[in-house]
Amino acid sequence: MTLCDKVKNIFGIKNKQTITGGFSMNKDFAKAIEERRSYYGLSKETVVSDDRIKEIVEHSVKYTPSAFNSQSARVQVLLGKEHDKFWNITLEALRKVVPAEDFKSTEDKINSFASAYGTVLFYEDQNVVKSLQEQFALYKDNFPVWSQQSSGMLQLVIWVALESEGFGASLQHYTELIEKEVAKEWNIPDNWKLIAQMPFGKPTSEPGDKDFLPLDERVKIAK
Repeated sequence: MTLCDKVKNIFGIKNKQTITGGFSMNKDFAKAIEERRSYYGLSKETVVSDDRIKEIVEHSVKYTPSAFNSQSARVQVLLGKEHDKFWNITLEALRKVVPAEDFKSTEDKINSFASAYGTVLFYEDQNVVKSLQEQFALYKDNFPVWSQQSSGMLQLVIWVALESEGFGASLQHYTELIEKEVAKEWNIPDNWKLIAQMPFGKPTSEPGDKDFLPLDERVKIAK
């Protein structure tokens, strides 16, 4: 199996429009990766059902790789009023630390996330990480790093899958300011560590142009 095939299997596809195991994407893998961007203009209008969103997230969590197949990723999806509640919590947390004279731009940014349809909260189970550290002491310093890398892969998989359905999304990191209150509000286990937040919704504006560094400065091939 080629690397491309393995990556496509993460999304449950072999070719365009092909269904594998009951899951399909609307775009081929390369195009979906290319069109994944950070969208900040989002609306509460959905483009697929909530059941489809659940299917996307569950499929992504199940098939995204992790070190030692630890499956340490945990996800909380917030829709509707729960999504609104999350960004209100974030706004009020920021109000306590951002100077009043600078708060308007912060409020506008948070309101742009709140205007979206939903939010995906990405967690890593620290009990899993600690267990691996105990079992494989030689690699104990690596497991927290590998956990973060696995989370990053999951974030990309869900981001691309949502984009493929017609959603726009962005990735945010207000973790330290809100983690305790969020855990209390949604009964998040103490061993779940919040990594990132992904608001998503139907795009209301297009992202700006994106510059790329020369690939010959970033990629080296030896053969």
